[in-house]
Amino acid sequence: MPEFTTLQDFLASCAVDAEVFALRPDYRVLLLAAGGLVPGPSDDTSDALLQTAELAATEPLQDRPVDQMPHVAAWRDAYRAFGAKPQRTRNSLEALLRRATTGLPRINRLTDLYNAISVLHQVPLGGEDLCRYVGAARLLRATGQETFDTVSGGIEVVAHPDPGEVIWCDDASVTCRRWNWRQGRRTQLGENTTTALFIFDALEPMTDEALAGAADELIAQLTRLGPNVSVARRLIGDRRTP
Repeated sequence: MPEFTTLQDFLASCAVDAEVFALRPDYRVLLLAAGGLVPGPSDDTSDALLQTAELAATEPLQDRPVDQMPHVAAWRDAYRAFGAKPQRTRNSLEALLRRATTGLPRINRLTDLYNAISVLHQVPLGGEDLCRYVGAARLLRATGQETFDTVSGGIEVVAHPDPGEVIWCDDASVTCRRWNWRQGRRTQLGENTTTALFIFDALEPMTDEALAGAADELIAQLTRLGPNVSVARRLIGDRRTP
């Protein structure tokens, strides 16, 4: 993020378009920017947290299917509202919960941490490498002309979102399609990431207090990685909503 001098400056420049709030007035996003991170491959600490998340997901899934869990069901409704089929393109929380009973993926230290927090707090949560961003993060409804770098059939391709689809993007391209379905390759967290943006997406019935609690736990986990971790956070919601 070379054009921003501080993490807070970056967050202040991020925005959610009014058309997104028109679609879901109850939507809130908590943006957490973190610097001074100590990245690396999956390790014993990240594995232990993932195991805790896997165990935590087991009990509620005994009583109901994944798609009937309250926050998952809310996100399924949100996907239908912009024309996506949630049974084919699952929000990130649902995708992780469906894997929790057989084993969550082990990817790298930072990704493992935020995936575990996502499952533990039942919230869609994404992580982006801020050093690879071009401009600020924005959530908006797509025109269909935007570009998205992905892999299809093992081949790198450039795709385009559907018109009206809810997307995260920066000045260069789409960073995440269908609100919180699939991240672009350019800004993915890796074993060399030292500055990151974490995106917590919430709909009712999740409260602001629960959302803040999820961010607090991620901060606690990140600060254990090294002595120089710094964080900034910002909650964005529709001010017209009571």
